Amino acid sequence: MEGGGGGSGRRVAAVGAGLAGLGAAQRLRGHGSLRLLEAAARAGGRVCTRRFVSGLVEMGAHWIHGPSPENPIFCLATHYGLLGPEAAREENQQVEAGGHPPLPSVTYGSSGRVLSPQVVNEARDLFNTLLASARAFCGSEEPPAPSVGQYLRMEIARRVPALGRGEEDAQRLQLAALAACLKLECCISGTHSMDLVALEPFGEYVSLPGLDCTFPGTSSRRGYSGLPDCMLSALPEGTVLLNKAVRTIWWQGSFRAEGDEARDFPVRVECEDGDTFLADHVIVTVPLGFLKERHQDFFQPPLPKQKAEAIRRLGFGTNNKIFLEFERPFWEPQQQLLEVVWENESPLEEPSANLEANWFKKLVGFVVLQPPEQHGHVLCGFIAGKESEYMETLSDAEVLSTMTCVLRTLTGNPRLPGPRSVLRSRWHSASYTRGSYSYVAVGSSGDDIDVLAQPLPEDPKDPRVISLGPGDAAAVREAGPPRAWGQTDGGGGQGTPGPEEHREVAFPILAPFRGHQPTTLGSSH
Repeated sequence: MEGGGGGSGRRVAAVGAGLAGLGAAQRLRGHGSLRLLEAAARAGGRVCTRRFVSGLVEMGAHWIHGPSPENPIFCLATHYGLLGPEAAREENQQVEAGGHPPLPSVTYGSSGRVLSPQVVNEARDLFNTLLASARAFCGSEEPPAPSVGQYLRMEIARRVPALGRGEEDAQRLQLAALAACLKLECCISGTHSMDLVALEPFGEYVSLPGLDCTFPGTSSRRGYSGLPDCMLSALPEGTVLLNKAVRTIWWQGSFRAEGDEARDFPVRVECEDGDTFLADHVIVTVPLGFLKERHQDFFQPPLPKQKAEAIRRLGFGTNNKIFLEFERPFWEPQQQLLEVVWENESPLEEPSANLEANWFKKLVGFVVLQPPEQHGHVLCGFIAGKESEYMETLSDAEVLSTMTCVLRTLTGNPRLPGPRSVLRSRWHSASYTRGSYSYVAVGSSGDDIDVLAQPLPEDPKDPRVISLGPGDAAAVREAGPPRAWGQTDGGGGQGTPGPEEHREVAFPILAPFRGHQPTTLGSSH
């Protein structure tokens, strides 16, 4: 099949029907014919709502961070009537919450006791202070350390004598709580270790105002997946082709459709099922994890060196969720967040590399899904990094057994009834995703995101046939020096991480036609 939408107008092929690809399709309506090709059986990418027990749960994107008029995701969700009345309140949109408003919480220690809120809060306040100081090196020519993790450990080591007011046991507990904070930041940054996250560009991230909000999963609303569903339904029928995995994009050729010898196309998109699509322009919005594995064969000719190097340098990590259903709650009704501290850990010591024995220790805690009348008694656990990827290799029975042991250890109750059922994400195992979201790694910078977003060919005299804006490297530089980042996120609430705070929400559709100015639209992970 030689496809492309027909007609004599400009043809555009877009690859990847996540929010970035759907946003591109919306923006291009009326500017030619478009085919949006999606490898999966559904649109939405890492926005994925599933039914679990009696309610809906978010396997990927969960919260909107910074739900305010500056956030395009919030504006789209509001436009489609997908949010609850609280999110629409103007005062909620103006709150400067820093992306992590607190939830009523309890912190369990690995000794089977509830830890003192004072101890936990002191550690968290110190960690947040140090994290804020890490952002001050944005633009520095000589930051004190290459990575955020190295800098934080260096600053924590300087303060050890004052921790716990010098009392040894209290000092150890403070260090353990700081180690838990570091794991949380791994979830927030979408990385295995903060040692992988570059220090100098860390301060480029800017949180938008507004109290984090979610998509209600009720009979009248469809959870977060309602957003891509609405975007999809607004497109002309036949625009989006599902189960249409792309094998190769030929982007510097001269191709002709069968029976049409009068017209040449510079782009030929070959699909795994043998279908081909000819186009004047192609927009690529696939995840960075996929590009890291496939870009050398995915593009023919291969991408220029600077783009290939940007793909290599930028970081891409895995965050996953583990949903656990209980017959009855062991937590108090007012508790919405259960945090975890392993009391023998310290941020100044190397964590164990034995994934089989210790993978569950990367869990930072559980959010209680609200309201229980809608969801049942369900906890949502968050885990990042290599431990998260190892979890994907286990069976449901193995995960349930491990979670039962962990919760019995934390509560100090060896007879605590285990969860009845489990549902978990597996973003690293997904062949067209290969992880959750991106970060600016040591050796890279925000400029690598800009390099990826520049259209090809590089010669401005040539038609811009390809725009490479992966759904993870989707950021727009605003008028000031920092990049402005709205967020569609799997993490929210103080101490609550998740797979969608890759801090990218603005996706650049970079001049797919000559003379058009770049525009922006929200992106998800």
